[in-house]
Amino acid sequence: MKLLKTKYIITSLFLTFTFTAICNAQQGTVTVNQDKEITALLKLKKEINTNEDTSDRYKIQIFSGRRGIAETKQTDFKGAYAQWSSKLVYETPNYKVWVGSFRNRLEAERALLKVKNKFPNAFLFKPKKKQE
Repeated sequence: MKLLKTKYIITSLFLTFTFTAICNAQQGTVTVNQDKEITALLKLKKEINTNEDTSDRYKIQIFSGRRGIAETKQTDFKGAYAQWSSKLVYETPNYKVWVGSFRNRLEAERALLKVKNKFPNAFLFKPKKKQE
């Protein structure tokens, strides 16, 4: 009987110390020491991606018409959908508002569904490549 009590006490102490150690192991802080070059490289990559040829990407056109209305539509779009860029393009005789730069048709169609809530005449297209 005494041996059973001793085993019980030892097991209880072991479990208590184990749970205490586990609980204390959950606390702490993480410090990341990152080379400043990494930040510069990420910035450079972002610039390269922004300036890359996007003529093969899908875009959404939300308006075509007079310049004043096009600017208003672009402002409305920026207020409603800040996650996508917008661009005012002049193609004789109209100003057009193009939005987004989607890598594939699926991504573009998902965005189009959202954009059509506010701009029901919006449509998806792929700009023609510029002739040099």
